[in-house]
Amino acid sequence: MANTRSLAVVADVAGVAGEEAGGDERIIALWLDGRSPRTVRAYLDSVCRFFRFTGGKPLNQVTLADLADWKASLEQSGLAPASVALHVCAIKSLLAWAHRAGTLRFNVGAALRVPPKRSRLAERILPEEAVRRMLVLTKAPRDRALLRLLYGAGLRVSEAIGLCWRDLAPRENGCGQVTVWGKGGKERTVVVPPATWEALCALRTPLAGPDDPVFRTKTGRRMSAYQAWRIVRRAARRAGISAPVSAHWLRHAHASHALDRGAPLHLVQATLGHASIATTGRYLHARPDASSGQFLVVL
Repeated sequence: MANTRSLAVVADVAGVAGEEAGGDERIIALWLDGRSPRTVRAYLDSVCRFFRFTGGKPLNQVTLADLADWKASLEQSGLAPASVALHVCAIKSLLAWAHRAGTLRFNVGAALRVPPKRSRLAERILPEEAVRRMLVLTKAPRDRALLRLLYGAGLRVSEAIGLCWRDLAPRENGCGQVTVWGKGGKERTVVVPPATWEALCALRTPLAGPDDPVFRTKTGRRMSAYQAWRIVRRAARRAGISAPVSAHWLRHAHASHALDRGAPLHLVQATLGHASIATTGRYLHARPDASSGQFLVVL
């Protein structure tokens, strides 16, 4: 059953598309149930765009021609290829879910090709020295601990700011561990090195309870994703990095640097919480150590 939050969120679809939602709000609510707030917002944007384009045609009447025309309209609207691909993937996901749930007899979205998009991963991997400068030049204990955790544990920003003290536990040799809820509500435990563990423990006040957030604002509230983003961006500026660094760049750096230094691919996959090892393998292709061109003589 969809929870109250999901149903309230889908009310936005009816609010934006009016009666154009075609009576499919309940299906959309069940499809969105359990997803992260960020994913819900992105998917709702795609759904609203789609319903507007089709004039609110019910999902069970959507044809492959409708999907192809909508995809073409997105491509002609000036949206970046990556944005077009995200919108198309969202609607394909909705149709596939509705088909698996038995609501739709056929999954017409299965035949719709997702437009290719260029990978920008290599551009978002910071050198080790750049990460080191970010850490060294950040003096505030909370901010430095956050940077250490995002990089040292490869956490998503939502996973880091969602931590409570009960999610932390000591390990041997001065290490610690954090238990996080990742994408799709999947739980995983990540071992953090001694320096990071020490920085985290130093943030705990004597009155902090097990359910209190690890990363708090000055008023004692849980840190928001935007506040974490600002901390990372300021650290990057202090380190002389002009690129638009986000918290996720530190996760990219963790994966790339760990693989460069010999970490097994399956271990990096488990640490990052990737569902598929193919996702982790992207980091190997983003920064290859060699190419066949190095074996050529006539150059």
